[in-house]
Amino acid sequence: MRLDKFLAHHLGISRTLVAKELRAGHVTINGEITKSGALQISTDDVIKYQDNLLEHITSKRYFMLHKPQGYVCSTEDPDHPTILYFIDEPMADKLHSAGRLDLDTTGLVLLTDDGQWSHIITSPKRHCEKVYLVELARPLSASLVSVFKHGIQLKNEKGLTKPADLEIIDDFHARLTISEGKYHQVKRMFAAVDNHVISLHREQIGHLKLDIALGEYRPLTTEEVNKFLTSPN
Repeated sequence: MRLDKFLAHHLGISRTLVAKELRAGHVTINGEITKSGALQISTDDVIKYQDNLLEHITSKRYFMLHKPQGYVCSTEDPDHPTILYFIDEPMADKLHSAGRLDLDTTGLVLLTDDGQWSHIITSPKRHCEKVYLVELARPLSASLVSVFKHGIQLKNEKGLTKPADLEIIDDFHARLTISEGKYHQVKRMFAAVDNHVISLHREQIGHLKLDIALGEYRPLTTEEVNKFLTSPN
């Protein structure tokens, strides 16, 4: 990696400002002042800024985020702020979400820089369950429980959705568990039974339940990470 890119990520400043810091002699590599941002660095190099050690990222990272409305699950977007706004970590833009939520959907998002791990969570073959709290525009009928269990015919889809578990909380609220990740699936499932989703919140992915406040994030424990490797749920 180039030194200027490494510094920009760690210091949270632009490459232009990084160049100024380098010219000022504020950066050392292995005890030597360096002023070239184009220098290629390795994980063996000891890099300091104003005598403060900047650590290399050598291991994979895994986080849980409680996503608010109005943020997109991507690293860059020209029209909306991204979920990386909440992540105060070095090289945050190297993280990606393991399964996205819509702009107006809140709840659990998993972020990582481990592509194989996120593939395990999102792969249709794994059938990793996701649990959503749903608010509807029209009253819910008890008969919908068996309809969702049988599978829903979505518009422009050839087959039925996989069986889904619908728990009716009251006339306008339900908890839905699905094991797929089709585009806007929850909203489309309710639209197919002549209803409209007012709000949507993801509470759980597999075994992992959301346990932090809105807008907060935390690293996952080793046990939480590894459980996805041994079981689809």
